[in-house]
Formats: sequence, structure tokens, C-alpha cells
Amino acid sequence: MAMALPAAFLSEDQFTCSICLEVFNNPVSTPCGHSFCQGCISSYWDGRGGAKSYQCPLCKETFRKRPELHVNLTLKEITEQFKQMVSAGVLMNGGAEVENPNLQFHQHHQPTVPLPLRPGEMPGSVFAEMMTRFQQLQTPGSPHVPLSYPNNLYLQNPNQISDQAACQGQNIGHHDPPQPYCPPLRYPLSSPGESNPKQPPCPIHMKGLEFFCRTDNMCVCSMCVETAVHRGHNITPAKREWLIKKSELGLADMKLKDQISERDRMIEEIQSSLKQIQAAAERETDGAVCVFSKLISAAEYCKAEVLKVIEMSRRTAEHRAQSLLRELEEEIAELQKRTAALSQLAVSEDFVLFLKTYPMLSTPPQTKDWSSVSMSSKLTSGVILGTVNKMMERFLEEMRSLPDFCQQSMLDQSVSRPNPRVKRVQEYADDITLDPSTAHPRLIISVDGKKVHCSDHHQLVPDNPERFDRVVCVLAHQSFNSGRHYWEVEVGGKTDWDLGVASWSVNRKGKITVSPAHGYWFLSLRDRTEYSFRTEPSTNLTVNPRPSRIGIYVDYDKGLVSFYNVETRGLIYTFSDTFSDAIHPFFSPCTNKSGRNEAPLIICPVVMSE
Repeated sequence: MAMALPAAFLSEDQFTCSICLEVFNNPVSTPCGHSFCQGCISSYWDGRGGAKSYQCPLCKETFRKRPELHVNLTLKEITEQFKQMVSAGVLMNGGAEVENPNLQFHQHHQPTVPLPLRPGEMPGSVFAEMMTRFQQLQTPGSPHVPLSYPNNLYLQNPNQISDQAACQGQNIGHHDPPQPYCPPLRYPLSSPGESNPKQPPCPIHMKGLEFFCRTDNMCVCSMCVETAVHRGHNITPAKREWLIKKSELGLADMKLKDQISERDRMIEEIQSSLKQIQAAAERETDGAVCVFSKLISAAEYCKAEVLKVIEMSRRTAEHRAQSLLRELEEEIAELQKRTAALSQLAVSEDFVLFLKTYPMLSTPPQTKDWSSVSMSSKLTSGVILGTVNKMMERFLEEMRSLPDFCQQSMLDQSVSRPNPRVKRVQEYADDITLDPSTAHPRLIISVDGKKVHCSDHHQLVPDNPERFDRVVCVLAHQSFNSGRHYWEVEVGGKTDWDLGVASWSVNRKGKITVSPAHGYWFLSLRDRTEYSFRTEPSTNLTVNPRPSRIGIYVDYDKGLVSFYNVETRGLIYTFSDTFSDAIHPFFSPCTNKSGRNEAPLIICPVVMSE
């Protein structure tokens, strides 16, 4: 049976949602302890769109996952009773119940008539203190401040509080410190028709322990209250404190159950997440096994194809050798016949026959010139094996970095994790400067040789052989013909650019064909989003996220050119070739395009990844 709410201790502010400013409708409480209408807080969070976190509208505490809210049954029950009293015409005015506002004047000048308590109804003063403590429990972070009404007010019937307070000059609305104890007017907590159970006796005065000393946290009798030990202490009827503590116990039990429910939901979420992780791990495992199986199959296929090429080369060599052997054997047989004929002619006594056949036998026979014919012992001059070794080195390098790459992709993107491969290539950083003698006439280079951008007009510069006269590009002073080298270039928000390396011997005049076969190895950006490596035809690339700083790594001896996104520490593209000439870093800021691509290319100092 729900207890009746004494209107003298209720205020509409206690039951108002801070979002809609109306009385609660299905009140729910957030994990931080604040209460709102269920529809209001749901609409508030729904209106945040795709937000990844949720905030309390009052204290702004942030929850990474949307809290699962449940109706606060205790607050709902109190709110419903408050609504019923409001609908019945009972208004709040300074803490007194007034059925008609016009009667306020008379009520201030007439004594309050005590209303009899109905069976099972809690006295108003007890309920008021319970409500106050309930609000304190509902407010997170607020300390528990015990109420300290004057002792005599605690011991009176709630319907006579105002008169007694007026006699002592007290204000019932304030929580003043306890006054020195004076003999109280004692009233039972129950209604007149109810009888109190016999209290246990005081061990000192052998009277019933009817009161509770909050200062010393102990039950005392009426004579203990009047002694110097408890004089001036915060005294309240024991049954009143018992009822209040029971209500607090219920609230504490409800809070504990809510915490248990919250942890049960967390267990369910963790278990569900664990099942999802296990299912995802199984999918990843199956996918990885499938990919590596395909890789093994591809390797077996490539091995069979390479062995087939070797076998075909061997057969071709054998066929040529056998053909040469047959020719040699035929010529040897012909020469042996000529030798036998000469031997017979030498011992012949017939001078007529000798003179007749001598001219024919003395003329050297027509034979093949074998001085330029040879058979190499190397089947393919090591070309196939060298190519396979180079591809395997590149493949093994990628495979060694695969576990690190997979682990990095699983981490939170907000915490960037250094890529060991980028850190390795940064160890070969070089100080790169631009060579103005190679720059196109529209390019403007900074004094320190670190920046280049394209102007709208040609400059008056010498037309030396090293200068590009059609493509807006420039080479660096530095040249490489061995070793490993690395540098970084800031591209910012440019819409177009070219970065890489070029041979010193490339054609620089007129129209230029750019490809590795013509001595150019570089990465290009066009129209802000189209990335490609300039082969014939171009190799289109998907680059995400968009880099603002590009790292270029060159291993001259292995013929490798690699491009990195410095911010994400990720590899963009690697190309393998053979360098036969000295190479120089290559830069092209491309044309301005009506102001959309005016930013310069900037050679930046390399900062080692931690």
C-alpha cells in the first residue's frame, strides 16, 4: 500500500524534469544520478546524430556507450501521488497546504488544526525528513548532511510544529544547530488509536529507550536526554529514526540492486563482445588461411612456370648444340675424305692422273667459320635466378612487416603507433636541396633551396642544357649511384604534384615521356584525389587517408623506390627496377590551376618516429 504524501513538504521543483521543465513522466536516472523524463533524455541523445559519446545534460558527465535507462519506480510513485494532489486542487504555498489561495491570510492568523492520521500513514515530519534524505541520495557528489531540527520540534506532533516554533522564535524552513535541551512535549509517533510496543529498558535508568542520540549514535531514555552527557545533542524519537533508517535502507538496497543490474548488463555486454570477437577471429583465421593458401598456390604455380622456362631454355640449348655437333661432324667427315684422297694421290705413280686431279684436291674446301660460335655454360646468364631473388627479398620484407601492420590496424586510431619500417627508412635521411639550374622558367625556388612553387609567368633565366623547358619540374643537387636514401616533402592541401627520382641523363627539352623506361620513377596526384605511379600505362593507387607529407625512400643497389604517408606511418607504394645511371630527387609542384594549387612543395627536416 503506497504511503500518502503530506503536501506541506512537497514542492513542484522536486518533481520537475530539467529538460522539459514539466513534472516527471516515467522518470529515469542516469549513471551519474540525475533524473529526467524517459522521453526527454531519449530525445536529447537521439538528437545528437552519430555522436560516439553521450553526456548528462546537467553535469556533462560523458558515457562512451549509451546508458540503458530504467524507470525509477520510487520516484515515479512519489511523482504520481504529487500529480494526484495537484489535480485535486491542493497548492503549495510556503510549505503549507492551501485549498484556496484566498484563504492564506486567515491561515496565517489561525492555528493549524491537526489532521488525524489514517491507518498505515506515516507522520508528516518523518516523511519530510525521508524526502530530504532521499533527495540527498539522488544527488551525486553531495555529502550526507543530517537534519538538525531543534530537539523539541523532533519530539512534537507535526501538526503543532509551527506554533511551537513561533514560541521559540525558530524558523521551520531553516536547519539551525540544535538548541540547548529543554523538556519537550512528547507525542507518540503513531496515531492516537495505536499503542507503542514496550521499549527495552535503559541499563542506567531502567526506562524505555524511546529516543535516539544522533550525536553519539545510540538509543537513550528520557532521563539520559536530560543528563549532561547528552545535553545539547541532536535527539530524535527512536521510532522516527528507525522509520527513516528503514527508508534509507530501502533506498540503499535499491541502489545496490541497480548496481548489480548494471554490472549484470556489463557482464552480458562483455560476454556478447567476447562471442563477437571469437566469431571475428574465426572469420579472420579462415580468411588468412584462404589467402595464404592462395599465396602458396600462386607460388607453386610461379615455381612451375619458372621451371618450365628453365626447361625450355635447356631444351633450346640442347637442340642448338646437337645441330652444331651435326654440322661439325659432317665437315669433319668431308675433310677426312679430302685427306684420304690426298694420301692416295701422293703415292700414285700415274703422273697423268696426278696432274689431272691435283688442282681439285689442292683447293681448300668450303667450310663454316667456327671462331664466332660458342656455347655458354650458364643456362640463362643468371637472369631468372636474379629476378626471383629480388622478388623474394621484396616479398620477405613485406611479410616481416605484416604482423606489425595487422597489430597496428587493431589499435585505437586515436593512438598512433610507430611503424618500424618507416622508422628504419628514416635512418637514411639526407639533406636535400633544389638545383635552380634545372628548374623550369616558371618555377620559383626559395633561397635555402627547400621550397618550390609555380608562378604564372616565365622568368628570365639562362637556357642551359640542364634546364627543363616544357615540364614544370626541378631536380635536386644531390645525386645517388649507390646506398640508401630518404627525404620528406610537405604537400599540404595541393591538388596536383609529382615526387620521386629521375636519371641525370633524361631528356629535358620539349615533350617528355615519363616512365621508368625513360628514366623517371615518381608518384603523382591529380585533381586532389587521383593517385598513380607513372608507368606505361599509369598504375592507379588508392590512398586513404590523404597524406599531407610524403616520405621517399630509395635503395639504389636493390633498385627500390618507396613512398610513405608520414602521418600514418604507412607504405603507399613500392616499385622495383634497375638503376643504370646516377639518379636525382625529382619535384614538380604542377601548375597553379587558377589559384587552387598555389601552395609550394616543401622539403622538411626528418623527425625520427618514437
